[in-house]
Amino acid sequence: MTRYVALLRGIYPSNPRMRNENLRQVARDLGYEEVSTVISSGNIVFASESTDPAGIEASFEAAWPERLGFESTTIVRSRAELAALVDLRPFGELVHKPETYLLATFSKEELSVPLELPQRPDGFEHDVVAATEREIFTVTDTTTEKTPNVMGWLEKLFGKSISSRTWQTVRRILERMDQPQPGASHPGGGIAIQLCSVIMGSI
Repeated sequence: MTRYVALLRGIYPSNPRMRNENLRQVARDLGYEEVSTVISSGNIVFASESTDPAGIEASFEAAWPERLGFESTTIVRSRAELAALVDLRPFGELVHKPETYLLATFSKEELSVPLELPQRPDGFEHDVVAATEREIFTVTDTTTEKTPNVMGWLEKLFGKSISSRTWQTVRRILERMDQPQPGASHPGGGIAIQLCSVIMGSI
């Protein structure tokens, strides 16, 4: 069994259809095991015998409108992939807080980042500090007078097949994935991966 997380785009806890208990039930109905959720932004941790993340993504995306009446881009990463990202330490020694709001953005497709990193795009209040083939990492000062629009910048470059999480949330997801689950024979298991070279400089 491989442990995965499904990262859902556009989940609002105020929408009763999007509550964690409903998301977990859909995952169980699809046959996934050891299902749990992390906070209320659409993070479903589960186990599956499948080694086809794209197929898992498709199963979730077909289920949301059918079972709960909404659509949501769903991005799947294995425990091994998420642990490899954390090990890369893309934010260096920075700590997540209002002055250094650390955001990891995940993509379904391979990213082509049109910047030499690290760099602050012209006219924006965020720094792009690192990237892999399917992730990009940004740091924003949310205390400035100008309202940051990092998500607008990301969507303009990469479209809407992306979903972002704070670095704090990413670490919480990995911690949940490493917790022993009832009936799990391989609680921390994952498939072997190869991350691309990380494009980053000193922060």
